[in-house]
Amino acid sequence: MEASLARLRRPVVDLYQIHFPSRWMSIATLMNLMADAVEAGKVRAVGVSNYSAAQLRTAHAALSRRGIPLASNQVQYSLLHRQPERNGVLDTCRELGVTLIAYMPLASGALTGKYTAANRPAGWRRYSSVYRGNGLATLERVNATLRDLAAQHDKTRSQIALRWLVQRHVLAIPGAKTGPQAADNAAALSFVLAESEMDALNTASS
Repeated sequence: MEASLARLRRPVVDLYQIHFPSRWMSIATLMNLMADAVEAGKVRAVGVSNYSAAQLRTAHAALSRRGIPLASNQVQYSLLHRQPERNGVLDTCRELGVTLIAYMPLASGALTGKYTAANRPAGWRRYSSVYRGNGLATLERVNATLRDLAAQHDKTRSQIALRWLVQRHVLAIPGAKTGPQAADNAAALSFVLAESEMDALNTASS
């Protein structure tokens, strides 16, 4: 912890997230160490990442015994990766009052409209299941719906995909390499999708 604070040049970390469950230390032990850091004034909030529903409950219980809430669970979640809805993670977060943070909310660019069956990405992304078989069929279907809704709202496909997460009470963390990209992402907060439009996205991505 001291080394992390030194590298960050900060006296305290606002949110410290455990990136993956540890193989070498129990969740309860790890959460007690995080609670120690909170009580020492080095960390303001404790979160986790890639924790299952059962692991979430264990972490939440361990922190609760120290009077500290579990702030977040950061997992992969997007219109093309809806496993948190099926594996209990989303429901558990809602039950326990834990914020679900979605990484890869645009599916590594697949939901921007930039890539299609005829224009696949280069590098490692080319081999993703998104661009093969049933994944490709779903991508085409979702992007068609995103295109239609983007035109209706005068927004980008990315903004529609991010807004879908926002209205599911999920905190999305899309990547941005430039100021304009960050501003484009932020504009997902400037409009609202109708319930019928949310349903259309749910159906397209099912």
